[in-house]
Amino acid sequence: MRFRNLNLSTPIQKALQENNYTKPTPVQEKVIPLVLEKNDVMAKAQTGSGKSASFVLPILELWSRNIPEGKAKIKVLVLTPTRELTLQVAEYFSTFGNYLARNPKVVSIIGGESIGDQLYTIQQGCDIVVATSGRLLDVLSKKQMNLSKLEYFVLDEADKMLNLGFSEELDLILEAIPSQRQNLLFSATYPQKMLDIASKITQTPVEVSFENEAPVVEKILQRVIEVNPENRGPLLRHLMKKEKWKSILVFMANKRATDNIAEKFKKRGYLAESFHGDLTQEDRNYTLEQFKAKKIQILFATDLVSRGLDIDDISCVVNYDLPRSPADYIHRIGRTGRAGKSGLAVTFIGHEEQDHFKLIEKRSNIKLEREQIKGFELKGDAPIKEKGKAPVKGKRKSKKDKLREQALKKIK
Repeated sequence: MRFRNLNLSTPIQKALQENNYTKPTPVQEKVIPLVLEKNDVMAKAQTGSGKSASFVLPILELWSRNIPEGKAKIKVLVLTPTRELTLQVAEYFSTFGNYLARNPKVVSIIGGESIGDQLYTIQQGCDIVVATSGRLLDVLSKKQMNLSKLEYFVLDEADKMLNLGFSEELDLILEAIPSQRQNLLFSATYPQKMLDIASKITQTPVEVSFENEAPVVEKILQRVIEVNPENRGPLLRHLMKKEKWKSILVFMANKRATDNIAEKFKKRGYLAESFHGDLTQEDRNYTLEQFKAKKIQILFATDLVSRGLDIDDISCVVNYDLPRSPADYIHRIGRTGRAGKSGLAVTFIGHEEQDHFKLIEKRSNIKLEREQIKGFELKGDAPIKEKGKAPVKGKRKSKKDKLREQALKKIK
């Protein structure tokens, strides 16, 4: 199937062709017609499957059929979990709406930038708002944003919003928007908490799932290299030289480790930078643009970039540290091998990571051979596990108790 078979108008098709979009992905092929038929949709699809375009395109199509006269009014609200994904989705709306009779006015609402500037832009009139939930609530609290004409509400990468407090944030947002609207939810996973949130948004969604599809990551060559922690940096430099990797994304466990290793690589002459949530928004935007433009060879990052971001032609993804959540392994390695291309993912493990990586394999339904590189072999013995004392019941506060304490503090 081609995009021209999906009842998208000539201006949108022109934008698609200009940006080398010819054949829809399975999620786009299935979801676009459902959105055009005005259905609520709850889609479950893997990283790299093209979820964002599957709602951007049909929403632009529906919006363009009934462009309101006069000052632009907010018709579309999209929530995303990160600033970077917010900016990317907003860019999609602008890019694919470029040839419409009137270009949609798109506003990004994110932290790290002037809320005054964002309010001013909104007041000048806008059609589409793409936002992170926290900053959106800050804007709503100023009572200078009118969402009464909203027709489309979207949660993108919804399961990544399951941080403590998002359910309460969502309640406030739902109070601010019309009850009659089209709802679209897109997520890689739907744990029970996500289903609970979905039930607040829509009662009658068409559910779309691609669990039986061949995994997006099947075109990614996955290597697992056993190495002692102190040799991971030297091994990475050895592999970069030997394999001639041109664009490398390295996932680290925390912000401090990300900064430290980036500095070490820069001192050795590598075009290296770090990327994490403590950077200013200006620095985050600049660093990503430089990496996309291949002016940075190796980017050391936290899991901030493991979901949603579309960066072309990453030669290799390296798990320098394992992700805490087994599910994040697939999201990380999905940053390479985008758009049907082949990719490479390398994971470093030592003695202490063996059990956790076995769990990752089990949850990801994969089994990978371990390898060792000459001169960087894993040495020593696995540490002997000592059985800890059994937890004393009632000593540790439950999440419910913690939430209750927080609520009481607010009341006081």
